[in-house]
Amino acid sequence: MSYGLLLLRVVVGGTMFGHGAQKLFGWFGGGGPKGTAGFLGQLGFRAPLVFAVFAGLAESGGLLLAAGFLTPLAALGISIVMLNAISTVHWSKGFWNSNGGIEFPLTLLTVAVAVAATGPGRFSLDRAVGLDDNLSGVWWGIGVLGVAAAISFLTLTVAKRRERLQAAAT
Repeated sequence: MSYGLLLLRVVVGGTMFGHGAQKLFGWFGGGGPKGTAGFLGQLGFRAPLVFAVFAGLAESGGLLLAAGFLTPLAALGISIVMLNAISTVHWSKGFWNSNGGIEFPLTLLTVAVAVAATGPGRFSLDRAVGLDDNLSGVWWGIGVLGVAAAISFLTLTVAKRRERLQAAAT
């Protein structure tokens, strides 16, 4: 089990870090903060540069997940970004990733919550510093999902412009 969790954390955490590096630094063909802000602006986010940096930092927390350090915090950041991505970009495109659907972000969200619920495993920094017993268990998974859903809801209701208001202003 420990080797499986290590493999899962490293692959998913590394993937999430790559996405964060695209947003923060423009690495791996990403748009950097300005390009990401342009995309988020098109989606209707207020202060899109701020949210681009927040999204990049949350996704870069994949390094924490890969290392198994502060695992619930890493899972929370990934979960928030994936819930927002599902809600704003992927939901309307169905399930399959080939159509831009929710398949891939849902998988990443599920892995993040599952790792929070099961803990990072034996090969983790949380275990090395003695945090794994305090930062794992089913309630951590439920908590990560619940807090991520609440933050995502707030993000989508407060931080996004409403089309009705935009239409009324023109």
